[in-house]
Amino acid sequence: MSTLTRQTLTHLDWLEAEAIHILREVAGQCSNPVLLFSGGKDSICMLRLAEKAFRPGRFPFPLMHIDTGHNYKEVTDFRDKRAAELGERLIVRSVEDSMARGTVVLKTPDESRNKHQSVTLLEAIEEFGFNACIGGARRDEEKARAKERIMSFRDEFGQWDPKNQRPELWNLFNARSHKGENIRAFPISNWTELDVWQYIEREQLELPSIYFAHVRPVVRKNGLLQPVTDVTPAKPGDVVENVQVRFRTVGDITCTAPVESDADTVAKILLETATTTITERGATRMDDQTSDASMEQRKKEGYF
Repeated sequence: MSTLTRQTLTHLDWLEAEAIHILREVAGQCSNPVLLFSGGKDSICMLRLAEKAFRPGRFPFPLMHIDTGHNYKEVTDFRDKRAAELGERLIVRSVEDSMARGTVVLKTPDESRNKHQSVTLLEAIEEFGFNACIGGARRDEEKARAKERIMSFRDEFGQWDPKNQRPELWNLFNARSHKGENIRAFPISNWTELDVWQYIEREQLELPSIYFAHVRPVVRKNGLLQPVTDVTPAKPGDVVENVQVRFRTVGDITCTAPVESDADTVAKILLETATTTITERGATRMDDQTSDASMEQRKKEGYF
């Protein structure tokens, strides 16, 4: 792309062009890729980018979601609806299946299943022979993700070694791997949360309803709002409040908290996002608060 052409593009145009380029690189270099689609806002953007990269043909990869069995119903229903609208194959593998096989064993019945998705993901990769998983992770979300390459190499055990990463100079990407190894590709790695919401606004993308302000029963714990659900019921002594909230990120119910908000439109969410001083995972993810290295350790074990 010439310097003149680059200067005439908007910021979003440039991010979109880079992401489409990465998607096409994965499709061209990898024989059996898969796009991870949870129904969350980042993976919804990934679907639109895939449409622009490959339509009017079919996607050169299926969609896949690793379901903990404790995901928000609004999100999984949206996941199924969107995949059906696109006419693309959706593979769903569940942590509950791994539990039934004995490859995942919870320490206690109420232990979060979120970190155990790594096991189910690696099992699905082996089952289908995928050699690349395309995800919507972004560097601004968390410091372990900030130092990960766009094409992230994983060894035959699914492990990530932050000290052994491939150079990515001048947007030249190496997605090649040997049999049994795997690439995790992150086309929107350079996007911010604000970029994502601006893209959603520009493309008029539909989202699950829980991204917008609604009233929900919660319990205040450790500076976060824990939603009261069948999976996470209130405990004796908890004070349950009905609070107007929205979700900045979605995942397993046991570790994803909403934030107080009256933003019920994309325009209002854009204003909130532009003025916040806390990252979305910092404000909402209980699993990242166990230690400063929680995410990095999970990635080393095969996490997304």
